[in-house]
Amino acid sequence: KMSSGAADLRQRKKQNCTASDKMAPEERNKENSKLGRSPKYMLIQRFAKLFFGCLAAVTSGMMYAVYLSTYHERKFWFSSRQELEREITFQGDSAIYYSFYKELLKAPSFERGVYELTHNNKTVSLKTINAVQQMTLYPELIASVLYQASGSEEVIEPVYFYIGIVFGLQGIYVTALFVTSWVMSGTWLAGMLTVAWFIINRTDTTRIDYSIPSRENWALPYFACQVAALTGYLKKNLNCSAEKFCYLLVNASTYTFMMMWEYSHYLLFVQAVSLFLLDSFALAQTEKVHEVYRIYLFSVIVGYLLQFENSALLVSPLLSLVVALMLSKSLQMNMKKSTFVSRLLKIMYVYLVLTVAVTLNFLLKMFIPHKENEHLLKFIEVKLGLNTTKNFTMNWLLCQESLQAPSQDFFLRLTQSSLLPFYILVLIICFFSVTQVIFRRICGEPLKETVKLEDGRIGERPEIVYHVIHTILLGCLAMCLEGMKYLWTPYVCMLAAFGVCSPELWMTLFKWLRLKAVHPILLALILSMAVPTIIGFSLWKEFFPRIMTELTELQEFYDPDTVELMTWIKRQAPVAAVFAGSPQLMGVIKLCTGWMVSSLPLYNDDDLLKRNENIYQIYSKRSAEDIYKILTSYKANFLVIEDSICNEVGPVRGCRVKDLLDIANGHVVCEESDNYAYSKYGRFCHEIKMNYSPYVNYFTRVYWNRSYFVYRINTVISFQS
Repeated sequence: KMSSGAADLRQRKKQNCTASDKMAPEERNKENSKLGRSPKYMLIQRFAKLFFGCLAAVTSGMMYAVYLSTYHERKFWFSSRQELEREITFQGDSAIYYSFYKELLKAPSFERGVYELTHNNKTVSLKTINAVQQMTLYPELIASVLYQASGSEEVIEPVYFYIGIVFGLQGIYVTALFVTSWVMSGTWLAGMLTVAWFIINRTDTTRIDYSIPSRENWALPYFACQVAALTGYLKKNLNCSAEKFCYLLVNASTYTFMMMWEYSHYLLFVQAVSLFLLDSFALAQTEKVHEVYRIYLFSVIVGYLLQFENSALLVSPLLSLVVALMLSKSLQMNMKKSTFVSRLLKIMYVYLVLTVAVTLNFLLKMFIPHKENEHLLKFIEVKLGLNTTKNFTMNWLLCQESLQAPSQDFFLRLTQSSLLPFYILVLIICFFSVTQVIFRRICGEPLKETVKLEDGRIGERPEIVYHVIHTILLGCLAMCLEGMKYLWTPYVCMLAAFGVCSPELWMTLFKWLRLKAVHPILLALILSMAVPTIIGFSLWKEFFPRIMTELTELQEFYDPDTVELMTWIKRQAPVAAVFAGSPQLMGVIKLCTGWMVSSLPLYNDDDLLKRNENIYQIYSKRSAEDIYKILTSYKANFLVIEDSICNEVGPVRGCRVKDLLDIANGHVVCEESDNYAYSKYGRFCHEIKMNYSPYVNYFTRVYWNRSYFVYRINTVISFQS
């Protein structure tokens, strides 16, 4: 019975597709004859609209990529820097990603380079890691292949090629947002406004300024392409050619997105929940939604295989939800009918899906060994107040700005650019329209096959409903974690631009207001052109001079102390030396010198997290002997003390590294009426600079400047005073 129902759905889909292809020309011919226009004239008009819209979309993306490149050059003076000075601009995890790209280019062959990355024992002391799996290095693999296969060695330097690809992807990102807004509104004016808002709010839409090689900068452009294709795929009365194209693009972009970012399955889970709610209210073609579920399923399988059997994908909530949806599909066969039984089936369907998904995820976690994301679950527990901890790593993560609730400045910036007010207006209208449609469906009223402008029912369009649900879910996450704003704000730009440029949205509002003095259709058409035009001119007048100032202003990023440190290491340190220090600095040392380090700025591996916590003890109140034992356990030969951490004066007391270490170690100083334990030792990073016993017995200072103090860890300990 289930297979026959699925076959009926597929047959109905084919018939609808064929019927729409046949009926569309006839309907257009009737309209054209009424208006006195020939089909040839209308074909030329449609082609011109499509051509200039595509031209505007591509041009917007290219101009944004050029803008990023120009801004980057002005900020870092890249063209006038030496290679070492350029590499220092990559900080933290960005330095590690780029260092592996360099290693791939230096390898005698691509195969050999991949093997060395998958069996890497030259990065972290006493540890062999599969860097491709652990750090999701497929972007670097692709970039190195393109660089060598295109013969770019004699044309462009590797660093320019690398950042050029990332900037190009950001251009594709903007183009995809342009197309999404255009598809939803029917006018590429919405796309232009989307791009304008995206660039003006660049501080809150992208992290490209701070971390070029970060995984989201590689992955989110593909997700934006997937969302654009999904928007077209969900549209009603789509001709077969366009539907197949959108389906193939959803496939390709989903697979690619899954391979580019280790956390991609969480974002796809949010999208899957949006589609589940869309389908539960019977507001979209069930077969289309289930086709997307199949894409998710195959993406997880492909990702699992290509990511070296990554168990995190098998226990991901995405897989559990998709499997539950596929198993529960049989209940949907009679849900489209407006009967009391079908309404009961809807409630049972939602309950069954949630129950099966939760149970399946619990069982998978019981039987499949996984450790990759346990720290995320612990973090969520502490963040939600379900647990408390003195653990250094957890508290350090909680203190990160990206994991805090968004500040008032964030909302103020969105309001100053007029984005937030228009987004709220559009969201309210769409949300209440969707609520009306859901209420009608519950009452047994069927959906219209074709929604016309005069109907004022924007909430009946499945692609609009999807985006409303999706942006609400992403917005809830962004309200909890500021780092999530980079996922939410781009779609805020897109939805707000679509709304103010859509005659259907204005018509929906006028239907509620019951306007009679002015013809509502005419007023809706006028406002859909006038409002975005006024917004565009006001944005141009206020923000265009600021953007041009950014591009003409010469900024200077120069860190002579770090340059001196890297130069000393390359000239004086033994090739087999192992350096210990803060994870962020170790990433830069690995990139700029190639020397082995004892820790890395990575937070998806329990062993590395424990290493980071142990080596951070150099900034705690512990004895020289304790620190010596920790460092020698990782075979470290040199220790680098950073003055900026040792003497840190943070804006939030209790979030400095040394404060967090004191809390974890029970060495907190007394404050007000609370009594805390003292440590009988001074802070190690201060005491070691005094050059007295027992510190000089374990460590010998070999280099220092204003920011860094380098000590050799003695192999033969002298206890002479």
